[in-house]
Amino acid sequence: MTAYAIAHLYPEGRPNDEVIDYIERIQATMDPYGGRFLVHNSPVEVVEGAWPGAVVVLAFPGMAEARAWYASPAYQELVPLRTRHMAGDVVLVEGVAPDYDPAATAAALRAAGGAAPVAQRP
Repeated sequence: MTAYAIAHLYPEGRPNDEVIDYIERIQATMDPYGGRFLVHNSPVEVVEGAWPGAVVVLAFPGMAEARAWYASPAYQELVPLRTRHMAGDVVLVEGVAPDYDPAATAAALRAAGGAAPVAQRP
């Protein structure tokens, strides 16, 4: 199942040399794990709520590869180049199967007596 690394970043001004170095080097850290960019440096069109900052979406063949990439020494060496200059949130999440049916999920939730409580925003 495809897994995604999603980052919501808050850049502080124009990218400096360290951030540019990070961008130049990140793909090489992803290649051994089958990672690729799906969204990078694209304008965000907010249609609900607020979304300050930028979004990055990476795809990996599965959660094992996404976790291994994030924990890899090659990527961890790069992380400070980004985090010293921009705050943000990064999550790893597994996608759904091609035949995913949200109506089946809703039916299962109804049968179980409703959904589990939703986590509140911090």
